[in-house]
Amino acid sequence: MDKNLNHIADFIKASQHIPEGEKQALLKALKGVDKELKILDFKLERTEKVKRTTSILLEETIAELEQKRKAVEEALSELKATQKQLIHAEKMASLGELTAGIAHEIQNPLNFVNNFSEVSGELIDEMQEEIDNGAWEEVKALGADLKENLSKINHHGRRADGIVKGMLQHSRSSEGEKELTDLNTLVDEYQRLAYHGMRAKNKTFNTSMLVDLDPNAGLVEMVPQEIGRVLLNLLTNAFHAVIEKKEEGSKEYKPGVTVQTRKAGKGIEIRVTDNGNGIPEKVRDKIFQPFFTTKPTGQGTGLGLSLSYDIIKAHGGTLEVKSEEGKGTEFITKLPVA
Repeated sequence: MDKNLNHIADFIKASQHIPEGEKQALLKALKGVDKELKILDFKLERTEKVKRTTSILLEETIAELEQKRKAVEEALSELKATQKQLIHAEKMASLGELTAGIAHEIQNPLNFVNNFSEVSGELIDEMQEEIDNGAWEEVKALGADLKENLSKINHHGRRADGIVKGMLQHSRSSEGEKELTDLNTLVDEYQRLAYHGMRAKNKTFNTSMLVDLDPNAGLVEMVPQEIGRVLLNLLTNAFHAVIEKKEEGSKEYKPGVTVQTRKAGKGIEIRVTDNGNGIPEKVRDKIFQPFFTTKPTGQGTGLGLSLSYDIIKAHGGTLEVKSEEGKGTEFITKLPVA
């Protein structure tokens, strides 16, 4: 029995004033109390052991979690680095499409410049002969032709200069600041660049191209090169869709792509439509997810639509898709007007 309880028991036994029956009852109660104390001591000891064990396990768990946290941070860092590389790859692919289109756009006026320059050289030789022969009327006629050729050279030179300046304006990426931009001009430039870029990569590519621009579209506050990247991606996807359907061999099928601008309430819409095979319903909800692609391995990063979606969202707009299997797809970009 506990020492303190023993003292109480001895006191009860030695007391002359407590009846014997009460003494026995008190002593029995003390034994019960002693038993309860022993049980409590045992439970307390077990609790302390559990507490010590739990503390050790908790420390081990914390250490393990810390290791896992570091592993997750390392994996996340590697994932971010990989994502940056893939985004860079997607931008480079986009740049390749853009460069091919620009090269074709510039080549046309340069061909005119070269041709008229060559013809003008021949006219000068003829003029020299006529001067030697004293045929001044012929000299005047050749001079008029030469002047007309020089005018055409100047016109096409300015055209090439305008293309370069326009592309430099829409391709600079150092600041990425929004600016008021003529939407129709931007759409017209990029649809031509996308088309010629595809033609440069695939000489057999051919599709009807309908450009329907709303004269009331006006100015839109945007980062031009970013919206241009979206247009390039959507149009390239549309071209791939009609190529794929054309390669199925249907003689009746005539590939067609349409790009439209429309003033819609407080915003502006850009619609890119194709009459390809459409997007299967089972994957339609996944097309804006990063790294998702229906193209064969090695033919797409799966980031084009994801980046386009993020760009439009950053501009305060939306990018939606409507598609019907076997009939075609329409991407609708909505942007707020200035």
